[in-house]
Amino acid sequence: MYAGKVDDKVASFYGMITNIDENVGKLMAKVRELGMEDNTLVVFLNDNGGTAGCSVFNAGMRGGKVSAFNGGTRAMSLWRWPGTIKPAACDRLTAHLDMFPTFAELAAAKVPDDVEKKLDGFSLVPLLENPQAGWHDERMLFTHVGRWEKGAEPQKYGQCSIRWQKYLQVWEHGKWCLYDLQADAGETNNLAAHRNEVLGRLDKAYDAWWTEILPCLVNEQAWKTAPKINPYKEQYRKQFGDAATNGDHPK
Repeated sequence: MYAGKVDDKVASFYGMITNIDENVGKLMAKVRELGMEDNTLVVFLNDNGGTAGCSVFNAGMRGGKVSAFNGGTRAMSLWRWPGTIKPAACDRLTAHLDMFPTFAELAAAKVPDDVEKKLDGFSLVPLLENPQAGWHDERMLFTHVGRWEKGAEPQKYGQCSIRWQKYLQVWEHGKWCLYDLQADAGETNNLAAHRNEVLGRLDKAYDAWWTEILPCLVNEQAWKTAPKINPYKEQYRKQFGDAATNGDHPK
């Protein structure tokens, strides 16, 4: 559809957007055809961060996938439930962690107490009912791009960041930098030298989170007993030959 009108990679990018748009349209048409529109919640959400499309449009954000900047971690979601949810925008600090408790509440499913204690997310139902409702204003979200060879502990300050209210604190060049995302979506003005109280608070919170998360990384020692060749890759090569692979991923 877009071939010859823009660069080939951009044409593919636009084509995939059109593909998604058309198929979501088909899905919604089927829901209406089945008479289920008013009692069906449809949620559309994207993966975090952009890749090739960042050069086309990135909403003024800095960074892309596999970075801890807002352009690499941010995602959006659209929720549609005619007769139950009124169209509105919501700018609260939410995350994928909130999906499970949300669906559990909507389904009137009781989450066992021992499971609920381990949940880091919150139900979004209050925000679906009223996007301006008071809702966990002090929450923090932690990001760590967990890509390392062997052992997480030395990688504490890899590509990592903390979201809290309007702030993003991100590790850059061996130190914390602080940005006000409301005033500076592109993360160009480092406020670290002027917001010591925020910097200290988020640094302390990150320390506590890292200490808590390390015991949860149950596969950290798996490399010691892992096969030299990924079994999936081995089977793929048997079927298609070595020439069919490009690095770690099939072409």
